[in-house]
Amino acid sequence: MSTTKRLVVYALFVSLAGCATVRQQDVVAWQGVPVQSLDMHPLFVTMPMYKTLTDNGVEIRNYVNSETAERCFASGGVHRGSGRHASYSEFMSCSENRVVCNNLFYVQDGRVTRYVPTGSCYTDDSVRPQVSVGR
Repeated sequence: MSTTKRLVVYALFVSLAGCATVRQQDVVAWQGVPVQSLDMHPLFVTMPMYKTLTDNGVEIRNYVNSETAERCFASGGVHRGSGRHASYSEFMSCSENRVVCNNLFYVQDGRVTRYVPTGSCYTDDSVRPQVSVGR
């Protein structure tokens, strides 16, 4: 891969990572919230969720938010053969970057005890609890 192409791919990756900002007020807003609010949250219900149960009864929920960005660059040319024949060749180079945010929620006794966004995460008002269920 040429230096220019590497710089473009690196700039894309850095720009995507630079968008990741986690606001502390969005994280703290989940402390003590009933797990039903998480079950019905309009954003998190759209993400694949994986549950883990620890030995001491803490449920860890991971709501995975990810996006794959693929970039391909091509270069080619016409090569003159002998006589009236010509051939065309092309070289293609592709790279793929996956941007992932793992939204980790720790749940105990039916309530969220901690929210830990890990990876390339961005939070705003849309990730805060939306439903008031017996808080």
